[in-house]
Amino acid sequence: MEEGKRHYRLGLFVTVSILALAVLLFVLGGRKLFQPTYTFESYFDESVAGLEIGAPLRYRGVPLGEVSEILDSAAAYERDVPLDKRRNYIVVRAKVTLSAIEAIQVRRDAPELVKLGLRAQTQFAGITGQQYLALDFLDPAKYPPLEFGWAPKYDYVPSAPNRAGQILSKAQVFMASLSEVDARALGENLNKLLVSLNAKVGELPMARLTADADEVLRSANATIVRAQPLVTDLKQSVDNLAVITRSVRGVADRGDLDRTMKHIDEALERLNGLLGDNQYDVRVIVRDLRKSAENLRELSSTIKRYPAGALVGGPPEDLESAAGESGVDGALSVRREKGQVKADVEQRRETGQQARHVRGGAAVADRAGAGEGDVFDLPERPDPPTVAH
Repeated sequence: MEEGKRHYRLGLFVTVSILALAVLLFVLGGRKLFQPTYTFESYFDESVAGLEIGAPLRYRGVPLGEVSEILDSAAAYERDVPLDKRRNYIVVRAKVTLSAIEAIQVRRDAPELVKLGLRAQTQFAGITGQQYLALDFLDPAKYPPLEFGWAPKYDYVPSAPNRAGQILSKAQVFMASLSEVDARALGENLNKLLVSLNAKVGELPMARLTADADEVLRSANATIVRAQPLVTDLKQSVDNLAVITRSVRGVADRGDLDRTMKHIDEALERLNGLLGDNQYDVRVIVRDLRKSAENLRELSSTIKRYPAGALVGGPPEDLESAAGESGVDGALSVRREKGQVKADVEQRRETGQQARHVRGGAAVADRAGAGEGDVFDLPERPDPPTVAH
């Protein structure tokens, strides 16, 4: 009986220990077995050396999960495809295991993210040569999805070539092209080029070239010496211009320039008024000058035709006869011209008196409003001279 109880206690202890261990494992990490995950796959048309199962999956450096499978497309999808028609892509499957919420969100948004340019790349993790799978947004037009003819087992995320891998592959191609170069022929050609170059250099007139170079240098030095006074004068001119500018700025700041412009405007207004008052007199003077010019022109023509008559006096006979023939009509026209001239003189005298009265009143008003130092005296205009015809 006692031995049966011991066996019962031992069995109960073992059972409780196993249950406790199971609970502990579940608490520490077993819950992930029951959490939803998201798995996707991507195809690479290049080597993925350095990428291993369990390598990190990151989105712009943020951990999302890990690589779960790496296999060839021939083993996964192209078993029944002829060898010459197989794509021979590298199939990389990754699992998002960060949290259930993120897994569900990635599964829901994956098709739209792919349309926006989500691409998978292999990138180096430091200088050790180990790679990880990185997700990032790239130009969809520059990195289109690869062509394939099977239905993916998981959601498909297009891939983009590894930039470091591209650089290494191009370097390998370059090294391979160098290995194909005929180094012996290249060395012989280089030697021939050096020999030809030495021969051409030996044919050059080095003495003459050296003398020409010395002459050019001396000319340049002389030009620099001659230019130094010009530079000094230019500097002095710039300094003078700066002084003038400061003076003008000082005048503008003190307001003298504004007062001067105001006085100039006032003087122009008064000059315009003065010219407006004497407009009629100006017209009369111009008309008299025109008549005087005509008389001088007639006198000049008469002297050219009869020079002796200008010294002795008396008109020529043909002029006297012409005057006698004109008779009374010539005398009447002379009287009419004299009467017209007298009427014009009287009218100008009256107009001048009225203008003097107006200017006198304007001058008194200007003296009252201009203030100290701003009085402009207008001289009285004399009567216009009488021109006798």
